[in-house]
Amino acid sequence: MKFVLWGTYCADALQRRTPFREEHLEGLRRQQEDGVLITLGPTEGSTHVFGIYEAENQAAVEALVHNDVYWRNGIWTAVEVHPWIQAF
Repeated sequence: MKFVLWGTYCADALQRRTPFREEHLEGLRRQQEDGVLITLGPTEGSTHVFGIYEAENQAAVEALVHNDVYWRNGIWTAVEVHPWIQAF
């Protein structure tokens, strides 16, 4: 199943993320190597985050997100995961 992630960053995300950035990127690399993460990134201005995942269920994606260093340290302030039907 595929899932979309949509969320928000804290107001000063570019500064606050600095000590956590390498851990965050390494975790994303592992997810991509495992075939779970298709793509993920910020909107221009780093106000929102968007991602596409492929996993067995929504709970698996939510667990990855909630274990991310950005979530644990308040860089991501809200995150929603929704099942997605890829039409094209």
